[in-house]
Amino acid sequence: MNSFETDLRRAVLSIRFLLGAALQLLILWTQGEASALYRMSLPIACTLPYACGWLEEYKTGYARLALSRGSMRGYILGKFLSCCIAGGGAEALAAWLYVSLKAPGTEWDYGRTLLVAALWAAVAAVLAALSGSRYIAFGGAFVICYFLVIISERYWPGLYCLYPYEWLDMRHTWPFGGAGVTLLLIGLLLVLFLCYYIILKGRIERD
Repeated sequence: MNSFETDLRRAVLSIRFLLGAALQLLILWTQGEASALYRMSLPIACTLPYACGWLEEYKTGYARLALSRGSMRGYILGKFLSCCIAGGGAEALAAWLYVSLKAPGTEWDYGRTLLVAALWAAVAAVLAALSGSRYIAFGGAFVICYFLVIISERYWPGLYCLYPYEWLDMRHTWPFGGAGVTLLLIGLLLVLFLCYYIILKGRIERD
């Protein structure tokens, strides 16, 4: 079993994954998909499954053992993809259960929900690698999201492409429609992976 498969199993088959999905399902069930609580809790719940996966291995010393069994590029990519898939998957699962059990017939773009959650999980992973603190990782994604919300709502409403709520529920006309949002999210994920790779590579080589 390669590094990515191991990471993915650890990320998805975990109590934290279930906790993230259960938290969002509870919020959706009691508040609904249009609630501010759901939108603001998303950058927190999606970070629970595996945003600090590398940090935990680094602090326990397991990272060196894992690196001795494969390439650095594969190791870092596995950590990043597992974090994104687990974070996005927890949100998509909660949304699917909500629609299936509570609100049948509701139209929901599960793919976009997965990408948005994956983006915030990736932000948390980058913060964890940069700061070495799980508290900054878990809280940092929320702070950045809230900052973008304030900027977009109060100061630059025309900058809707960086409005986190717009990614979930389009209210403006985007180039290429929904595909434009998808392309933006994928582009941001690629930028975050580049940052993650540079930070982790530097820290691993220094150690």
